[in-house]
Amino acid sequence: MKKITSKKAYEKALADVYKLMQKGERNITDKEAKVISALASAIQDYEKTHEPFPMPKTISEIVAMKMFERKLNRGSLAKMLGIGAPKLSQILNNKREPDVSFLKAIHEKLGVDGNFILEAV
Repeated sequence: MKKITSKKAYEKALADVYKLMQKGERNITDKEAKVISALASAIQDYEKTHEPFPMPKTISEIVAMKMFERKLNRGSLAKMLGIGAPKLSQILNNKREPDVSFLKAIHEKLGVDGNFILEAV
C-alpha cells in the first residue's frame, strides 16, 4: 500500500475502508481483509502526522479522556474512585485542587501514569 500524502487521498482511503466494512466481517474475502489492513495502516500513519489527537495536558483533561475511553459518567467515576460526585465535579471544573487521595485513585483505578500526574500538578 502506498503512503497517503494528501487530504484527498486520506478521505478516499477512509471511504474505501468504510465501503468494505459495510459488507460485514463474514462477507469480506481474504484479499479484501488485507486491503482493509493496509489501508488502516496507511490511514494511521497519515493521521499521526496530519491529524494528531491532542494529548491531555491537565488532570481534568486526562480524567475526561479516561471517562470517554471507559464510557463512564461522572457518577460512576466518582463511585469507582471512592469520592463524592460534588468533589469530582469541582476537580474536573478546576474549582478545587485535586488532593493526594484523588491523584492516587486516578493512578490506581484509571491507570493514569504517575509521571503525568507529577508533571500536571
